[in-house]
Amino acid sequence: MRPKVAVLLSGCGVYDGAEIHEAVCTLLSLQQLGAEPVCVAPDIPQYHVINHLTGEEMPESRNVLIEAARIARGNILDIEKAAVESFDALAMPGGFGVAKNFTTWAFKGPDGDIIDSVKRFIQAFYKAQKPIAAVCMSPTTVAKALEGTGAHLKLTIGSTAAASPYDIAGIQEGLRKVGAEPVNKTVNEIMIDEENRLVTSPCYMMEASIVEIYEGVKKTMEALLAMVKEQTPA
Repeated sequence: MRPKVAVLLSGCGVYDGAEIHEAVCTLLSLQQLGAEPVCVAPDIPQYHVINHLTGEEMPESRNVLIEAARIARGNILDIEKAAVESFDALAMPGGFGVAKNFTTWAFKGPDGDIIDSVKRFIQAFYKAQKPIAAVCMSPTTVAKALEGTGAHLKLTIGSTAAASPYDIAGIQEGLRKVGAEPVNKTVNEIMIDEENRLVTSPCYMMEASIVEIYEGVKKTMEALLAMVKEQTPA
C-alpha cells in the first residue's frame, strides 16, 4: 500500500500563507517517491493579506483553507475532519503562514500562541509515533506544538554560517526557549532526529534557488518515507 501523508498548508503565498515552491515540491516529491499526499488546512481567517508584488498589507480578509485549496487544486481536507489514524506521516511546508496563521511566532517569537487545531494535529502524530517532516519556518510550529510535553526535539531552521535573509541566530534562541535543540544545517542538508521521528530542512530560510529547494525537499521526503517504512510491518 502507498504511504498516505498529510501535507499541512497555512494558506497560499510566502508572506501570508504556505510557501508555494516548497508546497509544490513537497507534493511532487511525495508522489515521485510512491506516497499519496493529502492536503490539509484549518478553516480559519488569515492573520492578514499581503500584496506579494509590493510587500504591503492589503485591506481585505482571506481564509486559510480556501487559500490553501489553490495549491491543492480544490482537493483538500479541513483539519478538523482529517483523522490522524488514516495517515502514515505528516509533512509541513514553510512560509510566513506557519508563523502568522498557525502561531504568532512572527510577532511574539517563542512566547506567542499556537492555534488548538494545529497543536492537536501535530501532537497526535507525535504521540502515535508517526514521522513528521517540517521545512523552512515550520519546525517552529512543531516545536510550539510539543512545548511542555517533554519532547527534546533536534531540528534545523538553517545555519548561521551561510547566507540567509532571516535572523537565524534569533530564531534558534527562540527554539531553545521552547525546549528544542536547533542544529546548523545548510540548504543542501537535512536534520534527522531518529528519537523523535522528525526530519527538518532549511529550504528558503537560507538563500537558495528553486532547484536547491526541490533537492532539499526531496531529501527530506525520502527520509520521512524511510521512517514510515521502518514502522510498517513486513
